Amino acid sequence: MTSTVAPLDASGRPAPARTASVAFTGTGTLVRFGLRRDRVRMSVWLLALTLGTLATAAQYKALYSTPEERAAAVSSMDSPAALAMTGPRHYLSDYTAGAMLGHQLLGFMAVLVGLMSILIVTRHTRDEEETGRAELVRSTVVGHHAHLASALALAAVANLALALLLALGLTAMGIDGIGPGGALLYGLTHAAIGLVFAGIAAVTAQITAHTRGASGMALAAIGVAYVLRASGDVGNDALSWLSPIGWIQRTYVFVDDRWWPLALCLALAALTAAYGFVLSTRRDVGAGLRAARLGRRTASDALTRPFGFALRLHRATLLGFGAGLCLMGVMYGSILGEAADMVKDIEQIQEALAKIGGSTVAESFASMVMVVVAVVAAVYVVMAALRPRAEESAGRAEPLLATGLSRNRWLGSHVAVALAGGTALLVLAGLGFGLSGAASAGDGGLVLELVGAAAAYAPALWVTVGVAVLLFGWFPRAGAVAWIVPVYAFLVGYLGPILQLPGWTENLSPFGHVPQLPAAGMNWVPLLVLTAVAAGLILLGLTGFRRRDLDTK
Repeated sequence: MTSTVAPLDASGRPAPARTASVAFTGTGTLVRFGLRRDRVRMSVWLLALTLGTLATAAQYKALYSTPEERAAAVSSMDSPAALAMTGPRHYLSDYTAGAMLGHQLLGFMAVLVGLMSILIVTRHTRDEEETGRAELVRSTVVGHHAHLASALALAAVANLALALLLALGLTAMGIDGIGPGGALLYGLTHAAIGLVFAGIAAVTAQITAHTRGASGMALAAIGVAYVLRASGDVGNDALSWLSPIGWIQRTYVFVDDRWWPLALCLALAALTAAYGFVLSTRRDVGAGLRAARLGRRTASDALTRPFGFALRLHRATLLGFGAGLCLMGVMYGSILGEAADMVKDIEQIQEALAKIGGSTVAESFASMVMVVVAVVAAVYVVMAALRPRAEESAGRAEPLLATGLSRNRWLGSHVAVALAGGTALLVLAGLGFGLSGAASAGDGGLVLELVGAAAAYAPALWVTVGVAVLLFGWFPRAGAVAWIVPVYAFLVGYLGPILQLPGWTENLSPFGHVPQLPAAGMNWVPLLVLTAVAAGLILLGLTGFRRRDLDTK
């Protein structure tokens, strides 16, 4: 708790009020310390976002090298469903490789850059308070605003570094339609939207006393911004102007190269950041502006059991991913009936879909989309399977394990939530995909067909959980290695058919052994093998956890 008693000077009289410079004392030191702590985490984010953009630009260059192919792309994108997933129609007026980046990729990248910025801010503000480190640091010569200022500075460094990498990378590729000025504008659009969501995170970090709550509210803001942008691009354009994602898309980068919408982003970022500083003075360290809801007098029966308690800890993340995957399924399903027309003149995409198989283009397209759905669900299961590591390092696992609760039951409860939650996410995404796809294609049988196609990836998710549990059990500090599984699965499963990667690369991923329903026929053998592998990995992880000491570092 912060003291409300005014400090006294040497003569016993009230000391003068602190100046703004005193409130920010220590910011530079915290920024350097934050860069030191996040050097790996931030580098991975920047590398992944930059390489993903450059690979996509190279893909557009290869797929749409002739005017005829670009005209075919315009016709495939000029529909309400496609515009809702991409961006405003104005980009289609001059559909070069650069315009494709601005149209098809900018909105998606805005979500990822916003996620990166939110995690940076909440990690260095609310998480520091929740773990008690902020109070220790602020007992030294550190100003009241230093933590929030350093967090925003770290987010700014990350976003500006990303802007520079994108500008240099796109310029160096020498693609027609992508000049140095447009590449710089493209990079700065990412920095601008990142700063907006960093400012929003600065506000949400003051509202709640929990890191997950602050991140969840900021992520909800991303969802609202994306939905407003999509609604405006399809119907009333005014809705897009209510969204910062709509602002950066209306720079019309590589088409008109308008710079002034970035000023709107910077103004909103400055306003939200300033409001975050104001709100931080109205609460105590470790507390939130929103009072914690009073709990029940007694815990429910579910909370007295390991699985029910673990489910309560995972509930917010599970609900967030469920809503996102359901929305993703609905959006992809809305264009399922138009899939054949969208790719009819794009030879490379047709070859990729033909490699998948299927009696119709819609079936092949649905099979390709299922890979994306499964990878997003894999992101959740990795987070859920690594949650015990966060509980252990924060010191919350040790008091529980000091009771009659066994290590197997404690870790097994988190594993069970990851297994069941990941499977439920697949079914929910398949249901949204099936209902929307059935309405788009006029085929009611697609509902059960696509739900089954999504559920078929459950054993691959279980293997992903097994990898994370194995690492946690034997090598707890190397748990982040588990993220390789979903990242690699996306590269070879989704981009592999388009980039024509060798077939053996897909066999290295558990997702590569799943029958690609509905295009392919059902084959139970690989699913049973994957289930057995997952069970073996989980048992090995449980064995390792029983044999090692708790690691709270």
